[in-house]
Amino acid sequence: MDLIENWTAIRKHFSQSFGSSLHVSIASVDVDNAPTVTPVGTVFLNKDQTGFYFEKFISTLPKHKANNNQICLLAVNSNKLFWLKSLFKGRFDTYPAYRLYGSLGKQREATQGEMRALKRRMKMTPNLKGHKYLWNDMTKVREIRFNKGEKINIGKMTKTL
Repeated sequence: MDLIENWTAIRKHFSQSFGSSLHVSIASVDVDNAPTVTPVGTVFLNKDQTGFYFEKFISTLPKHKANNNQICLLAVNSNKLFWLKSLFKGRFDTYPAYRLYGSLGKQREATQGEMRALKRRMKMTPNLKGHKYLWNDMTKVREIRFNKGEKINIGKMTKTL
């Protein structure tokens, strides 16, 4: 799949996935090549096949980066209505999931634009007790550069896509 050609659809799908799942899964491997999957709710895709996530609680990915900076993201649209409509029709109108492959870059201070994006994503929760514990002092981001993507096919359900 051509990332440049499909990037708009991928970004739209990731946005829908966050809306239904509140996270994407990021897979990495440790020094023994054992895979680890980390759920991350603060992944953002830029307009140029790059992205970032806020790295407040994530400890596994930076450790694995020292040995192997390659990662794989999986974003699934878990919206129940999306799935029920697709099951009723016997087909998906859009892909139910995407995989993105890439590499972790440097950790750095978040820009004002990145902080605004986080604030927009968490706009429903500022008055909740847990909001302060989770998102109040996120300031560091980890850059991601993507080099490959895959649409997830599910047999006859995605055949017409």
